[in-house]
Amino acid sequence: MVSKERRKFPRVKDESLSLKLKLDDFDSITHTTNISSSGVYCKVDKELPLMSRMKLMLMIPDPARDGVLKDLEINGVVVRQHPVTVDGAVKHYDVAIFFEDLSEKDKDTIAGYIKRKGGE
Repeated sequence: MVSKERRKFPRVKDESLSLKLKLDDFDSITHTTNISSSGVYCKVDKELPLMSRMKLMLMIPDPARDGVLKDLEINGVVVRQHPVTVDGAVKHYDVAIFFEDLSEKDKDTIAGYIKRKGGE
């Protein structure tokens, strides 16, 4: 039996975009594992509390200027996380962050990127 995709927005998997996260005393530079117009999935080296609000800086290619990255400043909320262990030790945490109060302009920028990459 094939399950129907329940996602509201298409996403791009295995695309690595630079991402900076800031939460209180936690600053991290990481990369996206996947992205949609509603949020990102990424890896971090510290456990983040669920439902915590954070600032994100997403670097996304600007389609109007070849090779130029556009910085999007976004508010986000940690909605899911789980530790990834190797040989009994936590290697990193996989974290899902929902975009909060995303402007229409930024949403269109992300949606355009996903469409260009053939998002599913």
